[in-house]
Amino acid sequence: MVETLNEFGAQLGDFLSMELWQSNNFRLSVKGLLQVFAILLAARFSIWTLNRTLSTSLGTNAIEEGRRYTIVQISKYLIYTVAFVIALETIGVKVTAILAASTALFVGLGLGLQDAFKDLSSGVIILMERTLSVGDIIQMGEQIGKVESVGLRTTAVRTRDDILIIMPNHKMTNETVINLTHSEDTTRFSVRVGVAYGTDTTQVKQILQQIAADHPESDPMHDPQVILKDFGDSALIFELFFYTRNLFFVEKIKSEIRFEIDRRFRESGITIPFPQRTVWHMNPENK
Repeated sequence: MVETLNEFGAQLGDFLSMELWQSNNFRLSVKGLLQVFAILLAARFSIWTLNRTLSTSLGTNAIEEGRRYTIVQISKYLIYTVAFVIALETIGVKVTAILAASTALFVGLGLGLQDAFKDLSSGVIILMERTLSVGDIIQMGEQIGKVESVGLRTTAVRTRDDILIIMPNHKMTNETVINLTHSEDTTRFSVRVGVAYGTDTTQVKQILQQIAADHPESDPMHDPQVILKDFGDSALIFELFFYTRNLFFVEKIKSEIRFEIDRRFRESGITIPFPQRTVWHMNPENK
């Protein structure tokens, strides 16, 4: 029995020592290949454990989805980088020697990949500072979308038209991006409307406030506000302010409020005037 085990151990040792690839720089054996697989598997298991710990052990109230995603993403890149370096060292590849010998190559790559490195550095900034997180509603110019993923090089944003936009990260850090969900759960929006001169302004204010308060997406914790914005050329300009948590479909909410304003104004006899101009024509014969 002992001899059989010794013979099996010897055969196993010969199998693990079998060379798969050999060159002047490194030697790859079955044992080294298995070690590389073990290192990558350990890295994958570490990331899975971290993700599961953040999503279950800490609880949904302890850490929000965006922060969990950010921590997992940063940890993933760090763990895989360390695992890759360890795997190379395991099979005999001297990483420090490669880096020293490839300085000129890296300089050339750096000049040719400036935009890529700019995106990578911007991605690290976004992930570290958490200026953008998964699930945030952002506005870029006239476009509003929801952040679906934040990577090292790009950020994926889905618009309200269900179009997925892949944005380079340097645009997210160098251009103006409004994060509508970064500070508060609710955000204030407004709708403007004009009424004819001579209209009962108190009645207009009451109707506008009631319309906003009755909307199901209006936040009941914040009372709607109405201000007389300006005396326009053809109308009194009112602005209705309301709060909502449904930031992604706020344009739909605004449209529903405008429809209701039009209906209630018609019922109350309140006129929304169109632009008017008075033209005086002078007859030269009457001079």
